[in-house]
Amino acid sequence: MTADRPVAGILWMALTGLCFVAVTAIVKHVGDDIPAPQAAFLRYLMGLVFFLPAIGAVRRALLTVRQVRLFAVRGTLHTVAVMCWFYAMTRVTIAEVTAMSYLTPVCVTFGAALLMGEALPRRRLIAMAVALLGALLILRPGVRALDPGHGAMLVTALFFAASYLIAKRLSGEVPALVIVAVLSVTVTIGLAPVAALVWVAPGWADLAWLFAVAAFASSGHYAMTRAFAAAPLTATQPVTFLQLVWAVLLGAVLFAEPVDPWVVAGGAVIMGAVVTITWREARERGRMTSERAGPGI
Repeated sequence: MTADRPVAGILWMALTGLCFVAVTAIVKHVGDDIPAPQAAFLRYLMGLVFFLPAIGAVRRALLTVRQVRLFAVRGTLHTVAVMCWFYAMTRVTIAEVTAMSYLTPVCVTFGAALLMGEALPRRRLIAMAVALLGALLILRPGVRALDPGHGAMLVTALFFAASYLIAKRLSGEVPALVIVAVLSVTVTIGLAPVAALVWVAPGWADLAWLFAVAAFASSGHYAMTRAFAAAPLTATQPVTFLQLVWAVLLGAVLFAEPVDPWVVAGGAVIMGAVVTITWREARERGRMTSERAGPGI
């Protein structure tokens, strides 16, 4: 069962965002040196190093047949999403990739409400709708030509959402470390045959950068799973919109990507929604706590 610790969930999700933005910047730096499926495979293969201590935890977990099937489905979904994401990073800017990734938490939030029965009060619904509008302002579909990378990000968003919903279901049954470790193994296996088809000899510098990707990504997935276990998705997902600020800064400082005023405007809309919903949630919790405590002396 998910705990009711919204502050812890928000902090874990904020850390998740920092880790994933670092992953985005490094993959952008590696660029076209390595084919997307191979880069993704090497990232997950090297990421297994971080989960060697989890072997005992996985054995002790005594997974049921149902849980094994869920892990297998999640691994398949995540494999496709990862390949599409790595491809998109070679085609579009960091800000665009980050903006389109906001479709994932929107899908996750609505999926959690529709499929898992999580509450979705009107104020949260409005905040998510406003945040999505901000992402649309950044992308401006129909106003400019779209790249195949944008299509790849659509697939990424949908498949990641399905993967995260499965992770949410498992988070109340299996320790976070086991969930992330099994994901790393299943995705590595899924990527191996595709990577073999496009394999090129990587340089030592590329391997070092991809090892850093593995470190940040593994940490991000662990932090995200802890966030899932700490609080409802509808409380933690809006925090992921903060990634846009960090992505725009990294793109401008490290890759000389121009700061698009539409990105700034969309980011302002998103941040306004996040601040509003966070303030309303804190105010509501404070009111309920005061009522339970009764009048002071």
